[in-house]
Amino acid sequence: MGTFEMTTVNNTSALRFITCGSVDDGKSTLIGRLLVDSKAVLQDHLAGVQRQGETDLALLTDGLSAEREQGITIDVAYRYFSTEDRKFIIGDAPGHEQYTRNMVTAASSADAAVVMVDATKLDWANPALTLLPQTRRHTLLVNLLRVTSIVFAVNKLDAVADPALAYKNICGALNAFAAEAKVHTAATVPVSALKGWNVVEAAQDANWCGYSGPTLLQILEQLPVTPADQQEPFAFPVQWVEKNSSSSDTSQGRRVFWGRLATGSASVGQTIKILPSGQTANIAQVLNTVRVPQSVQAGHSAGIVLDREVDVSRGDWLLSNDSAPTKAPADDFDDTPQGPFTVTRELHTTVAWMDDEPLVAGRVYLALHGHRWVKARVKRIHHRLNINTLAEEDATELPPNAIGHVELALQEAIPLLPFERSRVLGSMILVDTASHKTSGALLLNA
Repeated sequence: MGTFEMTTVNNTSALRFITCGSVDDGKSTLIGRLLVDSKAVLQDHLAGVQRQGETDLALLTDGLSAEREQGITIDVAYRYFSTEDRKFIIGDAPGHEQYTRNMVTAASSADAAVVMVDATKLDWANPALTLLPQTRRHTLLVNLLRVTSIVFAVNKLDAVADPALAYKNICGALNAFAAEAKVHTAATVPVSALKGWNVVEAAQDANWCGYSGPTLLQILEQLPVTPADQQEPFAFPVQWVEKNSSSSDTSQGRRVFWGRLATGSASVGQTIKILPSGQTANIAQVLNTVRVPQSVQAGHSAGIVLDREVDVSRGDWLLSNDSAPTKAPADDFDDTPQGPFTVTRELHTTVAWMDDEPLVAGRVYLALHGHRWVKARVKRIHHRLNINTLAEEDATELPPNAIGHVELALQEAIPLLPFERSRVLGSMILVDTASHKTSGALLLNA
């Protein structure tokens, strides 16, 4: 129950993690505790969050005036701190259902998620207790978004009559839910964010709640970062075209195509295919972010110079031509893989719906894939996931904050890999054509 095996990992890279869960579970307070107890807050800043002689830790992250007035988290607040062993980037995600889109945005780039569970809101004396819907929803979402490590932090156990029994029963409910949902969790740890127990420092009682494992910070120091998709073939979404390079520059006057490698690696001599045009060329130069010629791996930004002038614009894809697919014809809705990628206009997706209006068949949205915008029509809604039973239920629409399986038809074909293989090639967002609000996050299925 709640065990975590300490291992030696390569933790030289900063860990990006978010806190999520239901409203008022203590997410902002937990982050405030991490910042204060790790000595990452200046004294004048700490003095600014004093309320009636007490330090309100949540105010260290709730920066919007509306958040301070209402006592809730609305937008994602990022904070930075470090210990002797590691650097961290924290995202404080809101717990309210109406701000789920903000939580999904934060989770899409996170290496880990700390899912807060408020013991005082649960029937903790009941071994068959029911978890809060938002706890289940946020756990499912971070798992769908390929967040590498999920840690459950059972909070406010200092405020219940029998913390050991509460922790045992809540752990049982969390383990049962994780097993049923096929969610792998890194650890479950009892904490009191308000008092600081098991956050940075261990609880005063060495066996508090029957737990003698590492603190939350010690767990975070050992978690791995999300590995870049370096084993997949080269794929590069063009973000910016530098048209007027100096003749004395390493690019030799040719245009430089800048972006971040989605998969694989880029090196001189590679033959690539450009989509959607279908033209081919060789890579003549690869520049890093300070314009030094060198090979670049997935997850890093690069400037790519080709050996000849070809028509390339923002939103185009440069793909490995070793087994690159051909451009799908306009009437081709075949989803058959062509080489390492699939190039198609028909998508089978898992959708996290975030708009205030329900998703219905027939609606047209703008879809962003990499840096390319295309129109997308909703062809069919297959299922909606019941977050309480985890059953896939037949549905004709997806209400706000629902998760479901949806079929889309695009105006233009795009290259893709399943999301389980590539976060970049396997994901899209849908944007409402009228309001320009982000309406849904899409994970592309095989």
